[in-house]
Amino acid sequence: MASHGIPRSSTTEPKTEQARLKEQEQIQEYTALVDLIDAKIAERQYTREVLDLTSKLLKKNPENYTIWNVRRRLLIHGLFSKQSDSSLPLTESQSFSPGATTTTSSANLSSSATTSWASKETLPNRASPIPGKNGTTHDLIKGDLDFIFPLMIEYPKCYWIWNYRLWLLDQAIDRLEVDVARELWSRELALVGKMLNRDSRNFHGWAYRRGVISQLESSKLHGRSMVESEFGYTTKMVKAHLSNFSAWHYRSKLIPRLLTERAASDLERYQFLNNEFELITNAIYADAYPYAQSVWFYYQFLMSTIVDEVGHAIITPNLTDEDRIEYATKQLVNLRDMLDGAEDCKWIYNALLEYTLALSRMQNRQPLEVDKEECRSWLAELRKLDPLRSGRWDDVEKSLKWLDVDSRFAPESGGPIEL
Repeated sequence: MASHGIPRSSTTEPKTEQARLKEQEQIQEYTALVDLIDAKIAERQYTREVLDLTSKLLKKNPENYTIWNVRRRLLIHGLFSKQSDSSLPLTESQSFSPGATTTTSSANLSSSATTSWASKETLPNRASPIPGKNGTTHDLIKGDLDFIFPLMIEYPKCYWIWNYRLWLLDQAIDRLEVDVARELWSRELALVGKMLNRDSRNFHGWAYRRGVISQLESSKLHGRSMVESEFGYTTKMVKAHLSNFSAWHYRSKLIPRLLTERAASDLERYQFLNNEFELITNAIYADAYPYAQSVWFYYQFLMSTIVDEVGHAIITPNLTDEDRIEYATKQLVNLRDMLDGAEDCKWIYNALLEYTLALSRMQNRQPLEVDKEECRSWLAELRKLDPLRSGRWDDVEKSLKWLDVDSRFAPESGGPIEL
């Protein structure tokens, strides 16, 4: 199998006896290591030695989310608060000073990965970084970030690695000077850029990038808006690889902020919409991309700003109904042109069907007879090109029949003709 062009090794080949014995030995070693860590944590031995044991285990299995939580505990209750010359283990009660304050730490790339004890911890004064056994709090955080990097390369889709990394960087905000913490977060943005260059469609990497940008923009790090540079980044990424769901999605989420921060006039917003349609239309016409689902999803997003009810027009909210109707009509003409040479592309038929019905709804009328005939023709093509969705096409066909027999299902009433 392959994921985004990255091959995976087969796991179905039969094992030799030698390989089976070696695997059994590895399982025993792994189980013994887990038991050893559990025993030391039960005794509250929050030391560098135990941290190294967790590193050894995570190299074997980064999917063990319990060990990532143990690692958090080792840092919070031990090494962050331990003096550099101390070699004795600390208990939780010995790890804190009476004057410490409580803050909330967020590490939610996947909320199911966080634990209740990790969300609220007593932290030292960030103005006085406390040394750990092998250096300062900064050194511990930076060293842990460096330790994780090879794991991210080897296991780029492991939720727990991304969760823990964000948690570490949140600790930098809580425990270090602002300039020092911001340097670590800026370093992280460069790192995630390299990760996405390796696999530009890794949605974990895109979600992580959004988290990093959010922090770099925050007042906690004396940040400012990065929406312009991020929008430019999505342009670069979609042009490099048009079939990139995550990049198109991120772009759609940036647009409202981008236009607001630009204080764009109605004319500028209209031109912006034209430019986006030009971008996506060029993408659809490029090579085999009329058949790529991702570009059509972005096209649907743009069309939704035209044909949906008032409140969804995030790009051009002040277009009149007449302007929206005219725009939708032009797009239907463009869609018909796209069919020339791409008669086997289901996405074009789907769009023609959807927006023909949407146009009649916008005009507060039922579809014309010629519209209904064309819709039935397009529906027949969809049945041939996409038989796996036969149930959906059945529902659409029922909607078309209802239009013929019952005015209650007219487009303006919001009846079941919606696709």
